[in-house]
Amino acid sequence: MVLLVPNTAAGGSDGDAAATLAAKVADLNDRYRHHSATSVMEAALTEAGNIALVSSFGAESVVLLHMAAVIDRHVPVLFIDTELLFTETLVYQTELTERLHLSNVQIIRAADIALEDPDNTLHLRDTDTCCALRKTRPLQKALSGFDGWITGRKRFQAGTRATLDFFEIEDGTGRIKINPLAHWAPDDIRAYMEENRLPRHPLVAKGYPSIGCAPCTSPVKPGEDPRAGRWRGQQKEECGIHFVNGKLVRIGASE
Repeated sequence: MVLLVPNTAAGGSDGDAAATLAAKVADLNDRYRHHSATSVMEAALTEAGNIALVSSFGAESVVLLHMAAVIDRHVPVLFIDTELLFTETLVYQTELTERLHLSNVQIIRAADIALEDPDNTLHLRDTDTCCALRKTRPLQKALSGFDGWITGRKRFQAGTRATLDFFEIEDGTGRIKINPLAHWAPDDIRAYMEENRLPRHPLVAKGYPSIGCAPCTSPVKPGEDPRAGRWRGQQKEECGIHFVNGKLVRIGASE
């Protein structure tokens, strides 16, 4: 089974394509509802057409990257370098790529940062616009040639993710988003990393259980929510806001 939207130019309509896609996603969620994350990953890489894995190479990214590498080391991995990342993240990305023998890691950068944020202070004035400039717009451009993408989002991470399914439709694009770890708890993440002897991001040991851009990520105190260090003090839980077909849409971070 291939999860592609029918070519509307061949006589179909946008409504028919959307209905077909919705039916496929509903069927996938029904069939894989009680399956493991590994089974969902395998379905994504073998049944879902031209799929990319989007990774931040953050605190928990190694789980999804390892899971994919076991199945197909040639899977396209999209890494958005916002040019505000921690040095530790850039080093970790290089080390994991080599260790997992990932052969198709694509480093994506925005082309218009020098024009729109020449002094790198946009995050101090408008974090949503900064996220859109450095992450969501480059990501959407990079994904334009894919039928869908794999994310590392999990239900426990934020209130906006509490009802996350394995398979969902990305608003306004006709692409499928696949969340193999949607139902995993923190203990599942730790167990998988320990069982497979996977290296942790070096900042985790320094109190960073969730890692984004350096200016907008701070250490988390004992007892705090793991994502409390992301955009601390702001009413913000996701990596940015962008527009799809004129509609305001929130895009979740890969983790």
